[in-house]
Amino acid sequence: MATILYITAHPHDHQTSYSMAVGKAFIDAYREAHPSDEVIPLDLYSIAVPHIDADVFSGWGKLRGGQDFSTLSQDEQNKVSRLGELTDQFVAADKYVFVTPMWNFSFPPIMKAYLDSLCMAGKTFKYTEAGPVGLLPGKKALHIQARGGIYSEGPAAAMESGHRYIGIIMGFFGITDFQGLFVEGHNQFPDKAAQIKEEAIGRAKDLARNF
Repeated sequence: MATILYITAHPHDHQTSYSMAVGKAFIDAYREAHPSDEVIPLDLYSIAVPHIDADVFSGWGKLRGGQDFSTLSQDEQNKVSRLGELTDQFVAADKYVFVTPMWNFSFPPIMKAYLDSLCMAGKTFKYTEAGPVGLLPGKKALHIQARGGIYSEGPAAAMESGHRYIGIIMGFFGITDFQGLFVEGHNQFPDKAAQIKEEAIGRAKDLARNF
């Protein structure tokens, strides 16, 4: 049995959002094809994702200095422990599905906060004399992203940074099996929006069977 984290970063649901609609089609098809696997949904807009702020740096510094966790302030304890929980959950999973819209050529800021929470030395990567090495080889990840325009080709392709950033972080963790499933052009070509959505849903269902 495998564990898959279904990580969504969108304030809207599948009835309004193209990315969420395609994500739902994927995860429903995945559950059908892999009934023994555990699917853990993470709606980043509904869970606590601490930003790495002064409390976190202070708490980490105290712990590195040998202080006991109980000596941290309540805010430091809450934030440091929550970051550890998110990282441990990520490390324990086998597969990851990220669902985001493309906002301002990237993704919603809550996704950046979540990815920041996972970059923990000793858990997702380690430092060596040759540089950092990822600690999660053999796992796989997928990014489902809706783009109102066309960004998979042409000059606009260089402007998209969200999918590329998630890919960089996955590679940093040692996850080389990283794929993208894009829903694009529905705003640029509104007369074709329904077709674009249905074709993406079909691709998602096909991909889910062997993911």
